Amino acid sequence: MASQATAQADPGERSGAALARQYRHIRAQSESYCAPLEIEDYSLQAEAFTSPPKWHLAHTTWFFETFLLKAFLPGYVAPQPHYEVLFNSYYNGIGEQFPRPRRGLLSRPTVAQVMDYRAQVDDAMAALLATTDHPQHTEILARTRLGIEHECQHQELFFTDLKYCLAANPLYPRYCAAAQAPGGEEAAAAALHWQHFEGGVAQVGHAGDTFCFDNELPRHRVYLQPFALAQRLVTNAEYAQFIEDGGYRRAELWLADGWDTVQRLGWRAPHYWVERDGQALEYTLHGLRARAAAEPVCHVSGYEAEAYARWAGARLPTEQEWELAAADAAPPSGGVESGHFHPQAASAAGLQQLYGHCWQWTRSAYTPYPGYRAAAGAIGEYNGKFMSNQWVLRGGSCVSRAAHLRPSYRNFFYPQDRWQFSGIRLARDAG
Repeated sequence: MASQATAQADPGERSGAALARQYRHIRAQSESYCAPLEIEDYSLQAEAFTSPPKWHLAHTTWFFETFLLKAFLPGYVAPQPHYEVLFNSYYNGIGEQFPRPRRGLLSRPTVAQVMDYRAQVDDAMAALLATTDHPQHTEILARTRLGIEHECQHQELFFTDLKYCLAANPLYPRYCAAAQAPGGEEAAAAALHWQHFEGGVAQVGHAGDTFCFDNELPRHRVYLQPFALAQRLVTNAEYAQFIEDGGYRRAELWLADGWDTVQRLGWRAPHYWVERDGQALEYTLHGLRARAAAEPVCHVSGYEAEAYARWAGARLPTEQEWELAAADAAPPSGGVESGHFHPQAASAAGLQQLYGHCWQWTRSAYTPYPGYRAAAGAIGEYNGKFMSNQWVLRGGSCVSRAAHLRPSYRNFFYPQDRWQFSGIRLARDAG
């Protein structure tokens, strides 16, 4: 995330009134996602890399308070000065942060107090956005839009973190009931086919004047060799064959760091796969259920994705290959608004499951595009300082906001991470 210098604003949402409506909608949506929770769930933090639901609600509020209200609203007084430390994630330019691994220990402020904090900041934001004659009105609108997109990203993190934390409970509690009966074992996956691309000179990066994050810019040219992409994601049944063929026992399939990780952590299957009484099960936000053979394998690390691709005689796509293929594909669809909190099986011909099912690992390192410049100051810390030792993922997942499903969107995680909804699309060279 960044300021006006590192994110583009949508020209249709440059008025304070339009942004105020969107602001209210997204803020209310975050709270509605918490409706199925019990009060005990708000402080769950199973691992250091997850954050409790209560912290997400407070941190997104801190963002608006820190980068807008304190900067631009005359006379604004923070309701609780200590929140500046408690809910600062990693902005060193702002100051001290409460240790991330200990966020689950913050029994105070209470959930009710966090909700009061949100309400007070929302009231102040309404006043700020109504001030159309502010000398920095354009910057206020740009930062507000950025804060809205930031909250949407935390809505996705809410689901991924919550799923990880609920799964640590041997009762396997569900977040909510499924919107419809999940696909069963009888649903057969479409045969794997390859779609070929000629390559050549291609343009990658965000195009147009709609909103994007700074790491999607600048748009630039790349040269690609001919390649092919699998028309769908790898399924549970296909990944099970990899396991049965000794995939987790064969060092020759793995990158050195991946093999070390498998040995150290004892991985033998994707995260959330459960074997119980001879049944192949999978934990989902809808609870523990039978593993559906035709659904995409999900919650695998980059190392697992890379090892599977090598076993299958293929490779992972580069992020540029994925973007070129997606640019000419059907418009994005799916995401959290579909009401499915789990990826669905492929159901049509052509290039499928590009968006809204699983984030798809690429073989590309997360690095800046040519000409990239991070914004000055603390607000420019979001993307640029993380461009090291991480891999790019593309496509969005079943808990991504639909507006984030676009060809140029770059997600990034460490290759050992697998608590995100991450899956596998195969690629190969084509002469």
